[in-house]
Amino acid sequence: MEIIQIVGIGLISVIILLIIRQYKPEFAIYVSLIAGILILFFSLGELSGVINLLKDIANRASINQQFISILLKITGIAFLSEFAISISNDCGETAIANKIDIGAKVLIIVISIPIITTLLETVLKIIQ
Repeated sequence: MEIIQIVGIGLISVIILLIIRQYKPEFAIYVSLIAGILILFFSLGELSGVINLLKDIANRASINQQFISILLKITGIAFLSEFAISISNDCGETAIANKIDIGAKVLIIVISIPIITTLLETVLKIIQ
């Protein structure tokens, strides 16, 4: 069960952080970063099954594979940017966190253009 590993890493990291902050607060960010990467690693391991399931359903439903690829990229951008934003906020760098957030949103809009275009073309066909 990955959730047990994730929760275990989180709780152990919190305990280590509480101890380290008393003696060497400058090292706390490293513990936090390593814990975040480990948790992200364990979480991403489960995604391969979900991705394969989505591709299989898309094949059976005759959905354009490009759309599934775009949705997966958007989801990846959202997860990675949220991770970077959290790390930046933990370091007290809210200005950088805000810039990462804006950059991620712009990238998501740019990547989603083919889906938006197809949707608008479909709506125009229905209207005409």
